[in-house]
Amino acid sequence: QVQLVESRGGLVQAGGSLRLSCAASGRTFSSYVMGWFRQAPGKEREFVAAIMGSGDTTYYADSVKGRFTISRDNAKNTVYLQMNSLKPEDTAIYYCGASTSTLYGRYLSVDGYDYWGQGTQVTVSS
Repeated sequence: QVQLVESRGGLVQAGGSLRLSCAASGRTFSSYVMGWFRQAPGKEREFVAAIMGSGDTTYYADSVKGRFTISRDNAKNTVYLQMNSLKPEDTAIYYCGASTSTLYGRYLSVDGYDYWGQGTQVTVSS
């Protein structure tokens, strides 16, 4: 069992930056693929970014590529999402997830995750 706790999000102006963190319980953090997803009002939860257990491979949605960076510190059981050049369309509740899947691509979808954090609101004003 893994418990995930996201840091508080916030309100930021367009063009600004924000870093989210997600702390995980347990002793096997490095064995999980970690991902960030987001859900805007009236929309389905969508993939944002994922990072392999060793941290050497990352994946991004096209909409955030070049602006967001996912990273992890396995010694601290924490995954981060650095968000730069934020846009109003980035406004959403952001969730971190932990996946035990080893199937390529599985961790790019909501169904591929076994554990979720409670979510944190990010609002980008224009």
